[in-house]
Amino acid sequence: MSQAGPVTDARGRGETEAGRAFGYVKIQLPEARQAVTHQTFTFQLDKVKLREAQLRDGHYLLRTNLVVEDPALLWDRYMQLVQVEAAFKSLKSDLGLRPIYHQLEHRVEAHILIAFLAYCLTATLKYRLQVHAPGLSPRVVLEKLAAIQALDVCLPTTDGRHLVMPRYTEPDADVALLLHQPRLVLPQQPPPRLVNAPTAAMPQLKM
Repeated sequence: MSQAGPVTDARGRGETEAGRAFGYVKIQLPEARQAVTHQTFTFQLDKVKLREAQLRDGHYLLRTNLVVEDPALLWDRYMQLVQVEAAFKSLKSDLGLRPIYHQLEHRVEAHILIAFLAYCLTATLKYRLQVHAPGLSPRVVLEKLAAIQALDVCLPTTDGRHLVMPRYTEPDADVALLLHQPRLVLPQQPPPRLVNAPTAAMPQLKM
């Protein structure tokens, strides 16, 4: 009974799981209705192809229509392009620039301005992490810092006013360590203030 069918199926699964590494192996499969033996089914490493791949490993090839004599200048311009593309990607995904649900022009401009300012802060955090904590990314830091919540504690007084105490939650041990690595310092807790009504403590943004 032929076993070429199961061998072919196994070859397909192996090619899928191995990915690009599968191309460095020479495999001889049995013919249709041919028994699977040591002579009909063989495999060996393609040393020539593997050696060629190792020679190319670690090299980066750029092709451009710019004519300059200094290769370092080409690389510098390419890295600027990569940074611009990463900036647009960050604006779309991490900072939520798109989609824009506003219909009035000034609201759209405000939305884009806030997203741009957020990107500036993200870029500043990225470079600061490269100096003080190279293993951290801005996304990881922001996700951890999201555990810090800000709130207003409102207490009524005997004269009918309200004492408002803005407070933020104290960071946990892991968040405190995360702040220590890039040398980030939280501001002091804001001082309390007296207001006539609780809603006065929350300024309204008119747009």
